[in-house]
Amino acid sequence: MTRFAAIRTMIVLAAATALAACGINSVPTKEEAAKAAWADVQSSYQRRADLVPNLVASVRGAAQSETTILTNVTNARAAATSINITTDDLSNPAEFQKFQDAQNQLTQALGQLRTVVENYPDLKSQARFADLMTALEGSENRIDTARTRYNAAVQDYNTEIRTFPSAIGAKIIHGAKPMVPFQASAVIRS
Repeated sequence: MTRFAAIRTMIVLAAATALAACGINSVPTKEEAAKAAWADVQSSYQRRADLVPNLVASVRGAAQSETTILTNVTNARAAATSINITTDDLSNPAEFQKFQDAQNQLTQALGQLRTVVENYPDLKSQARFADLMTALEGSENRIDTARTRYNAAVQDYNTEIRTFPSAIGAKIIHGAKPMVPFQASAVIRS
């Protein structure tokens, strides 16, 4: 190899290394942002789950004939709180889907409860029940906001690990895998 070819090879290698290093720190930064957004999602879901026992207790007294729906809500809450997703599972579509399905079941059960409550005007007029329903609606809004922010952070992270030059460092140095975003449930899509 000639001296000129050796110099050219070293320049190309140095340039490739420099390009790969350009995104080396942005990958973990974006990953941490997505994990923080995930923590907000979990917190929002937990807040909603914490409201369910009080809501069920309020309805149970006024609507004793609705035991099936109350049982469904209680079981859906138990299922939703039993599935714990770690930040390592955010790249596992199957685990993420289990979590999302359990949360969707709780959302559906609470929707059925809201529908049944319409038949009990005395219950709707109770201040405690009204406060719980307001808190539940606020929790649903927080969940929606947290999921939107999580999806934005995941999109940012996934784009970072798939685009050049960050993709080089993401795969070789960090072993980065794409994270799974939330998607609309089959019930909502239909």
